Amino acid sequence: MAAAESPGPAAAAPGGPEPDGMGLTDLPGELLELILCCDVLGAADIGRVSCTCRRLREACQPRGKVWRERFRLRWPSLLKYYSHTDGVSWLEEYKARHNAGLEAQRIVASFSKRFFSEHVPCDGFSDIETLGCPSHFFEDELMCILNMEGRKGLTWKYYAKKILYFLRQQNILKNLKEYLQRPTDRQSFLEGAVLIDQYCNPLSDICLKSVQAQVDDITDKVRKVLRTKNPRHPSLASKAGEVLIPEVELQRQVLDAMNCVLYEQLKYKGNELDYYNSLNSYIHQVLIRRTGIPISLSVLYLTIARQLGVKLEPVNFPSHFLLRWCQGKEGSTDIFDYTYIDAFGKGKQLTVKECEYLIGHHVTEEFYGVVTSKEVLQRMVGNLLNLGKRESTDQSYQLLRDSLDLYLAMYPDNVQHLMLQARLYFHLGIWPEKVLDILQHIQALDPSQHGAVGYLVQHTLEHIERRKEEVGPEVKYRSDEKHKDVCFSIGLIMKHKRYGYNCVIYGWDPACMMGHEWIRNMNVHSLTHGPHQPFYNVLVEDGSCRYAAQENLEYNSEPREIPHPDIGRYFSEFTGIHYLANTELEIRYPEDMDLTRVTVQMIYSSGKE
Repeated sequence: MAAAESPGPAAAAPGGPEPDGMGLTDLPGELLELILCCDVLGAADIGRVSCTCRRLREACQPRGKVWRERFRLRWPSLLKYYSHTDGVSWLEEYKARHNAGLEAQRIVASFSKRFFSEHVPCDGFSDIETLGCPSHFFEDELMCILNMEGRKGLTWKYYAKKILYFLRQQNILKNLKEYLQRPTDRQSFLEGAVLIDQYCNPLSDICLKSVQAQVDDITDKVRKVLRTKNPRHPSLASKAGEVLIPEVELQRQVLDAMNCVLYEQLKYKGNELDYYNSLNSYIHQVLIRRTGIPISLSVLYLTIARQLGVKLEPVNFPSHFLLRWCQGKEGSTDIFDYTYIDAFGKGKQLTVKECEYLIGHHVTEEFYGVVTSKEVLQRMVGNLLNLGKRESTDQSYQLLRDSLDLYLAMYPDNVQHLMLQARLYFHLGIWPEKVLDILQHIQALDPSQHGAVGYLVQHTLEHIERRKEEVGPEVKYRSDEKHKDVCFSIGLIMKHKRYGYNCVIYGWDPACMMGHEWIRNMNVHSLTHGPHQPFYNVLVEDGSCRYAAQENLEYNSEPREIPHPDIGRYFSEFTGIHYLANTELEIRYPEDMDLTRVTVQMIYSSGKE
C-alpha cells in the first residue's frame, strides 16, 4: 500500500513551534478532521498519527470521517455499495479492500505461468470461487489493473480481463436462474433481454436501471405526442401503465403515438443491411444504434406499450418475430381476433393473411399463439447461437460458448446443445475434463447417443494422456544451427507483402510445421521457397492468428500497436515500435529479444527511438 510521505504532527510548521504556542491537538475537532482528510496523507500516515496520542486516536477512530474519506479517496467507485454508512468500520473496510487487492494481484500474476500454453480451464478459477473477501472488492482491483494507463502491464491486463469476464458471467448466470424461477407475471421481457446482453458483454457497463431509464425517456416522448392528440388520454395519468386501458380506440392512439416517436422522430428501423450483426440482439446496442432485428425491437416496443397501459403479447412467428394486439374479447383463442404488429417494419399492423405474405408461406394457427418470457429468451439466445456458428473466428467461438451457456442455463438437459458444447470444446482443444463431464451427462440422458459419445470420449482421453506426457515448453535458441535461416524475431511489427495486414510475431518455426492438407489448401508450394523456409506465428490487427511464410513478411515502416485480444498473452509491453515478450514467451525464445532490440535500433534508428 503506497502512502504519501508527510511530516508528523509535531512538524506541522517548518519554522518550529507555532507563534501562539498552539499545537495540532489544540485545534477544533472539525479543523483537525479537515487536515487529516487531506489527500496528501496516505493510510500509513493516518495510522501513525493515530498512535501518537489519545486526541488524535479519537480523531482517527475506525468508524469516523477520517477513515471514510481515506476509503473514498482511494476507491471512490466502491461507495455505491454502502447505502447506510452509519456503523461502518471504515478502517476494517480499508484493510479488507487492501488485502483483496493483494490477493487479486497474486492470482493474476500466477495465471500466465499456469495457463500460457492452454485456455484457462473451468477449474482454473477455483481460487477465485473460494475467495475470503467480498467479490466487489476483488472486481474493483481487477478494474484498477485493466485501467492502468500506458502500454505496460499487458499480460496482467489480459488475465485480469479473463478473470473479470468469468466472475461477472457467474454472477449474471445466478441472476438469470433467479429470474427464471419467478412467476411468469414477474418476468419482465426487458430484464430478460438485459441479462442476455450482460452475459455476452460482461465487461461492458450494462445494467437494467440505465436501460430502463432510456426506455422511460422514450415513453415520456410518446406521452408528449399523445398529449397533443388527446390531452385527457388515460396514459397521461401519473399511474399510467399500472392499469391497462380497455378501450381499443384509446389503445390505437397510444400505438400511433409510439410509431410517430420511434420511427419518425427517433428514426428506429430494422437493420436490413447488416441483419446478422450480433449487436442487433443486444438491447443496449439497439437503444444506442436505434436499429435491431424483429425480436429485439419487439421487446422494446412491447415494453413501451405496457408502460402506457396497452397490453401487447409476443408471438414466436417463424422467421420473423411479431407482437399481437387483441381486438376482440381478452384471452380469445381465435387468431383473427388479433392484429399483429411488426416492430421491425416500423410498427406496421398486419392481418393473419399479411403475416403469411411477410414470410412467403402459410403457417398453422399454433404459430400465432402467445409465448412466455422464457421462450422469448430461448429465441434470442438461439439467434446468437446461429450467429456463432456462421464463422470460424475467435469472436464467433466466444459468442457460441456464451450462447450455449445461456441456453443450457435455461434447458440444462437439452441433449442437442450439450453435444454441441462438447464438440465445440473438443474442436478448440480446451477443457478436456469438462468435455468428459458433458459426455457422461449426455449418455445418462440419452443412451442412444453412445456412438458419438464414445468417439469423443476416446479422443478426449487421448488428448489428456498427451498433455500428461508433455515435459515442459519447447525452447528455441537462435544460435542453434538449424535456426540459421530465421531472419525475424518475436515482438517485431511486420507487414504482409501480399495481403497488406499489420501483425506482430509471437513465434516461429525453421520450416512449415503444418500438415500436408493445410499446405495444399494454402497453396504453399507456389511460394518461391515453398514450405522449406521459416514460418511465423503472428497476431494480426483484425483479431486473427496466422501462420506466415518468411518471404511474405517485411518490416513495417510505420509500426503501431496491434489491437489483438491475445496480445497480452504473449507480451508485457508495447514500446511504441515493438513489443516486449512476457516471461513465459521469453522462456521459449530466450535469445530473441536481444535480436529484436538490435533490429529495432538498426531499422528505426532515425525514427522514434
